[in-house]
Amino acid sequence: MLIADDLDKLLKVLPDFVRHPLEQNPNSKTLIEVVMDLGRRPEARFPEGPEYLSSRTISWQDLDFCVKRIGNFSGDNRSGIERTLHRISSIRNRKGNIIGLTCRVGRAIFGTISIVRDLLEKGQSLLLLGKPGVGKTTAIREIARVLANEMEKRVVIIDTSNEIAGDGDIPHPAIGRARRMQVTRPEFQHQVMIEAVENHMPEVIIIDEIGTELEALAARTIAERGVQLVGTAHGNYLESLIKNPILSDLIGGIQYVTLGDDEAKRRGSQKSILERKSVPAFQVAIEIHERDNWIVHETVHQTVDQILQGRPLFIQRRKLSSCGSICIKCEQSMSSDFSYNLHTTAKVRNLKQNDFDRRSINYTDLSVNPYQIHWQSNQQNYSPYLTQIKSHNVLHSNDDKNIFVYPYSINIQQLEAIITTLQLPIEVSKDVLRADVILAVRSNVKQNTKLRQIAKSRQLIIYTIHSSTLPNITRALRRILSMNTVLNFNRQQLSDNEGKVEAEALNEVLIAIDKIVIGKKQSVELLSRLANLRKLQYSLIESYNLRSRSFGEEPDRRLRIYPD
Repeated sequence: MLIADDLDKLLKVLPDFVRHPLEQNPNSKTLIEVVMDLGRRPEARFPEGPEYLSSRTISWQDLDFCVKRIGNFSGDNRSGIERTLHRISSIRNRKGNIIGLTCRVGRAIFGTISIVRDLLEKGQSLLLLGKPGVGKTTAIREIARVLANEMEKRVVIIDTSNEIAGDGDIPHPAIGRARRMQVTRPEFQHQVMIEAVENHMPEVIIIDEIGTELEALAARTIAERGVQLVGTAHGNYLESLIKNPILSDLIGGIQYVTLGDDEAKRRGSQKSILERKSVPAFQVAIEIHERDNWIVHETVHQTVDQILQGRPLFIQRRKLSSCGSICIKCEQSMSSDFSYNLHTTAKVRNLKQNDFDRRSINYTDLSVNPYQIHWQSNQQNYSPYLTQIKSHNVLHSNDDKNIFVYPYSINIQQLEAIITTLQLPIEVSKDVLRADVILAVRSNVKQNTKLRQIAKSRQLIIYTIHSSTLPNITRALRRILSMNTVLNFNRQQLSDNEGKVEAEALNEVLIAIDKIVIGKKQSVELLSRLANLRKLQYSLIESYNLRSRSFGEEPDRRLRIYPD
């Protein structure tokens, strides 16, 4: 990874008592910025932390010394050094006099975007998100060079504060063959964006710091004309961009939609819901949390829909190691910012924090579907007692791996989120004739005679809950899973004594949890078992999200189950 910083040109504009300590500092190659405030000691900031450069305080003469060696400050109080990437920002008092300077070191780092090189080749629009100072501008500068030089595309950079291509009329060599359009004042950025498309026929437009509604509208206009966009915006996560009314249009925008009574009842949701308004202007979103740790959303429209519906997110995390290799992980996380019922009570919030964990797996083939990999991983990592059950054809549905549940007046998105997050071997069926069990709200089942007749004719069990809340649905799903384990356990296939002992150990756990731990909220101690049987029991207890510990000495060691 090649780095060009022109640090000596920045040091020349600083006073001697500030410059000399920096020249002798062994960490000068990692310098982030130099801060000089009137009446305070000069300070250098490094990734490891700040350091004072001198015991002498900054005076008016010191600030004037620097300002005379720097170009004019623009309307956003920024300036630069010609033919470099350094940025000098000023702080003014009420009279307009400069009382502070922030000298930011600009570096051209070649090779930073190897982590997302495959995304550039697809020709889709990229939006980079991250907090200030995380490296967004450095990344899009390198993206501009790769697109212009290596992929030979017509690239135009909209450089509002001369931060991408440096100060002066001649752009910095770090942008390669890309062309740069300067902006006279920040509020005119959206006009220059449209002018670039109309006058210069670009294939790619690079925009740094999209921050106003007019700029977001201009970005959408450019995207609709078939031009590839690469832009940055402030925001740590994609969710924060959705909640930003000014910038949400970049990813499709959101709007309230009122459903009819029948549709709301079929979905099991409220009548007023949030939905995506239109097609996003950017197809790919990248969250930069650290310089070598990026989260990629390859299908922004699907990710936004999942967030609005409160469903689990499947995200792709990419890490760049020191040796240059790229590690890609597929992760699942639960986002409840826009879900319907996840924030109703404190008990529900505790359940979300404790039960909805994040699991990750490694994969190296970029062409593999992360959804498929994650599901296969969940199936393989499910508890050992389930493997035992499946091997003896316990589940009586057509698919011997899952139980099909037909929800009635239940929030389907919420139900699918719980099943996926807790990794339960259950599938949601929209056809009652294909279902193994029925899960419904108690008050609505009493009014539906047809549903009860179908259940009676097909000998289906109807599990009812008082209301469609997270704890009630979770408890019902676990009850369905445990009851199917007990009712369908085929003892005829377990002719050997070992199989009977395992079935007896599992039944002991189910009865203890149902009658004592859940029913009476009391801890219970099981009979002493061998190590392999205790391991089987522990897996079943863990699937209920309950705690257990083993006591005693072999061969009388036993498990104790504690209430939640």
